[in-house]
Amino acid sequence: MSSAQLVRHSRKLRGLYNALDSERSGIVRYFSAASGSLPTKGNGVEKRIGGARCPQCQQPGKELERSKVSLGGLNGSYILKTSPRNCMLNIIIGPNSSLSCGQVASARSFSTSTGLPPHQEIGMPSLSPTMTEGNIARWLKKEGDKVSPGEVLCEVETDKATVEMECMEEGYLAKIIHGDGAKEIKVGEIIAVTVEEEGDIEKFKDYKPSTSASAAPVAPSEPTEPTEPKVEEKEIPKAPEPKAPKTKEASRPGDRIFSSPLARKLAEDNNVPLSSVKGTGPDGRILKADVEDYLAKGGRKEALVAPGLSYTDVPNTQIRKVTANRLLSSKQTIPHYYLTVDTRVDNLIKLRGELNPVQESSGGKKISINDLVIKAAALALRKVPQCNSSWMNDFIRQYHNVNINIAVQTEHGLFVPVIRDADKKGLGAIAEEVKQLAQRSRDNSLKPEDYEGGTFTISNLGGPFGIKQFCAIINPPQSAILAIGSAEQRVIPGSTNGQYEFGSFMSATMSCDHRVIDGAIGAEFLKAFKGYIENPTSMLL
Repeated sequence: MSSAQLVRHSRKLRGLYNALDSERSGIVRYFSAASGSLPTKGNGVEKRIGGARCPQCQQPGKELERSKVSLGGLNGSYILKTSPRNCMLNIIIGPNSSLSCGQVASARSFSTSTGLPPHQEIGMPSLSPTMTEGNIARWLKKEGDKVSPGEVLCEVETDKATVEMECMEEGYLAKIIHGDGAKEIKVGEIIAVTVEEEGDIEKFKDYKPSTSASAAPVAPSEPTEPTEPKVEEKEIPKAPEPKAPKTKEASRPGDRIFSSPLARKLAEDNNVPLSSVKGTGPDGRILKADVEDYLAKGGRKEALVAPGLSYTDVPNTQIRKVTANRLLSSKQTIPHYYLTVDTRVDNLIKLRGELNPVQESSGGKKISINDLVIKAAALALRKVPQCNSSWMNDFIRQYHNVNINIAVQTEHGLFVPVIRDADKKGLGAIAEEVKQLAQRSRDNSLKPEDYEGGTFTISNLGGPFGIKQFCAIINPPQSAILAIGSAEQRVIPGSTNGQYEFGSFMSATMSCDHRVIDGAIGAEFLKAFKGYIENPTSMLL
């Protein structure tokens, strides 16, 4: 394909066709997420060295991939940017031009089109696979501070934990867009601006980011603009609310409130009295949009409170929102069923009593009943691998690693840190790791690697809370969760006729995804689990 055809057939290069006025140019494509790596000269072309990581897709970046193409000439440099979610920049540079560190540095918005000096707009990063928005817990740097690669800019509260956000480029923090405590900031939304020179800080005192900063065009001609009116034309017939012809009755005086069926359904689902909603439809008819506006303005809170009732509204944290959505989805989409078994734990308690003095003498952490339960469940999963699986629609994925999530309740919400390869670890190692992860959960300082990649979950409400038995909700995409109750003493028949003895029994209830685990398979797992609990020395083999 000739260079002219390449330019004409490329949506991104078509607008530069008339601007190309030198003989040859190089096309450099690189993947970056504001990497802290620096450009180096190579064959007359600057390139990046180092493994950048994209916060949107969490994939390692690549070094530059260069290809030469004749474009009929190019003086100076041009930068074409795709959507930030594509994590890709296409940069065209002439043979005699060079790219500064600032120009190559970032996939975040970089612009001088407003007359401002060179600067970078730092967006809210995606710090976990399920993150769509985040909160700013606090800024560790203030406006005017010098920043260097690796320094912590701020702490971001994600849907999983509070994570430190590091600086990727050297410069000065010129403007903080969202300050301490800012809530529900969408991924990619601008949170701060950095500049290269200290003298440029004052010029950003009243800076406000453009809503289309991430898509700012470089070339003066915009061939993609004609596509926008098409979107508007499609949206015009999408307003279905005003088209109901039965609104003539609304002109009649009286107490009757006229509303569309969608508006009534939405109001009913959210316990909103239609009498408190102002209609904007024909003759004051209440439309769906009216109810949505009412809810957006906080009307739902008023509707849910009975007259004279005192209350306090507690704002939801990001982790509580995500936990609520995931558990709701789990109960709605996963066919749960439950299996319960009572296990005698006298031998387990005896073994724990024998091991703890050894642990203490060697400086290790005490082994808890929960640590022994984790080990028993991990070995049972190795024996019955069908329970260590996930439903993937077209197939069932059976994991070779036994990674046990443990539910930890904190004042910040419910966390599920993971013990990796629990079947291969000793009881001392499990005890040490559980206590470290539990403390990091309470401190709200878990990192993504601390809670991602689990294949099975254990929730224990018995030891700390004395709950006898309960049924837990499956943690998707896993197919099972084991709920552990408290141990209690029971009178049982003795070894000889007419005699009785006391025994300590613990209830364990397994919630199973029936798409993955059949009843007999779940029973087989509990049988293996019970065997390890009642004969714990077998776990040491």
